[in-house]
Amino acid sequence: MDFNLTEEHLMIQQAAKDFANTELLGGVIERDEHSKFPTDQVKMMADLGFLGMMVDPKYGGSGLDSISYVLAITEIAKIDASAAVIMSVNNSLVCAGLEKYCNEEQKMKYLVPLAKGDVIGAFCLSEPEAGSDATSQKTTAIDKGDHYLLNGTKNWITNGSSASTYIVIAQTDVEKGHKGINAFIVEKGWAGFDIGPKEKKMGIRGSDTHSLMFSDVKVPKENRIGEDGFGFAFAMAVLNGGRIGIASQALGIATGAYDLALKYSQERKAFGKEIFKHQAIAFKLADMATQIMAAKLLVLKAASEKDEGKDISQSGAMAKLYASQVAMDTTIEAVQIHGGNGYVSEYHVERMMRDAKITQIYEGTSEIQRIVISRTLVS
Repeated sequence: MDFNLTEEHLMIQQAAKDFANTELLGGVIERDEHSKFPTDQVKMMADLGFLGMMVDPKYGGSGLDSISYVLAITEIAKIDASAAVIMSVNNSLVCAGLEKYCNEEQKMKYLVPLAKGDVIGAFCLSEPEAGSDATSQKTTAIDKGDHYLLNGTKNWITNGSSASTYIVIAQTDVEKGHKGINAFIVEKGWAGFDIGPKEKKMGIRGSDTHSLMFSDVKVPKENRIGEDGFGFAFAMAVLNGGRIGIASQALGIATGAYDLALKYSQERKAFGKEIFKHQAIAFKLADMATQIMAAKLLVLKAASEKDEGKDISQSGAMAKLYASQVAMDTTIEAVQIHGGNGYVSEYHVERMMRDAKITQIYEGTSEIQRIVISRTLVS
C-alpha cells in the first residue's frame, strides 16, 4: 500500500494551506463572533478551483480526485471550519450529485456555474421532523402536469441564504413511502420560496444556516433529478460521498487544535520547565497525535476507495464516525493544555471545540454512522 502523495496532491495541499493562513486566519475570530459569512474568501476559493474540485473541466470544474479534495478541506478546516463546510456542501452534496445524476441540460444550466463558483449551492433534506429519519419527509411536491407544486419547510440548511441553487428533497407520493420521494433543483427568488432568519449556533458560526419555507412554489418538470421516485436513493448516494467531506473537516479541526496545543506546550512554562516536558501534558499530545493519524488514514482510505469506484458505505461512515470523535476529543484536550488561555477566543482552541461538535451531528449523526457500519458487517 502506497501512502505517498503525488506532486500534484502536495501542490494542492500547499495551495490550500497558503490560502487558509493568508486569507482565512486574519478574520476568523471576528467572523465567528459576528456570525459573518466569508463572502470574499468564498470568491477566492472559487478562483482557486476549490468549489468544483472533482467536477469534469467540461462542466467548469477542476477535474481533481477525492484525495486532492480531502487534502484541501483538511487544510482549510485547520483554520476556519465554517469555510470548510461551505466548500464541502458545494462540492459533495451539490456538484457531485448534479454531475452524476443530472441530464446534460441540467448540468449546463446549473452545474457549470456552481463548479466555477459563480454561485454556490445548498442541499435541503432535513426537516423539523425528519433529521436522522430522512424517510419521514413532510415537504411535498405534487405533480401538476408540467410542473410540481412544492410546499413545506427545510431546517438547518448550510448556505441557506447565500446559495442561488437548492437541491430540495420532497415527497410526491406518500403511499409509496421512500420510493415516492423526488429531488428537485430550485432557484432562489422563485415565488413562494422564503428564507427564514439565520440560526444562532454554538459553532461554525461563519456559515449561514437557515430554515427554508416553500409555499406553492412552482417547480418545472424538467427540474426533477432522475426518474420519478429516485429522490431518496439520490439523497443517500450523495450523503455517502458527503461524509468524506465532513470527515476531512473534522480531521482539519483536530489537526489545527493539536498544532496549536503542541506549540503552546513548548512555550508555556510551569514549575520551571516547558509544560511539554511534564508527562501529564506529553502523554495527552501523544494520544492526540496517534488518534489524528488514525483518523487521517481512515479519511484517505475512504477517498481512495471513492476514486477507485468502490462502495464507500463502510469506509465513508467509519471515517466520519472516527474523525468526528477525534475532533471532539482533541479540541477538548487542546483547551485543557492551554489552561485559562484556552477559554478565551484569541487562542482559537475554544472556537475549534465549539466547531468540532457539529461534525458528530450533520450529514448523519454518529449514531447513524454506527447503523450504516453495522449493516455492512454482515452480508
